[in-house]
Amino acid sequence: MNRSCRRILFGSSLVAALVVATVTFADGFVSGIEDLPLMQGLEETEGGMVFDSPAGRIVEAVAVGAVSPEDVLEFYAETLPQLGWTSTEDGVFRREGEVLRVEFPGGGDGTTVRFALSPEGHGG
Repeated sequence: MNRSCRRILFGSSLVAALVVATVTFADGFVSGIEDLPLMQGLEETEGGMVFDSPAGRIVEAVAVGAVSPEDVLEFYAETLPQLGWTSTEDGVFRREGEVLRVEFPGGGDGTTVRFALSPEGHGG
């Protein structure tokens, strides 16, 4: 095997290992956003929303858990770039014309996390 083939194989193996590591530290995926892992320690609540519009999809999901907002932001800041998302500010990620916001609306026991996905420029 030549040197460039070994580099490609190594790079592919590294990416696969990172994706497996991401899934290992998650408890499934957020409803309506099939490639957004749900951080371990969070549990999704009822009442999410999925809406397909001509401009793109709009998804809202809420999860709660005994985790700190700082840990949630750290988890998604480390995980989402592996899945093609670019962090533009704390809790805001962009990919392929979509914006994902990870927010903390408060209320209830533990930490409440709101995931809001919308087309770029939609607001939110």
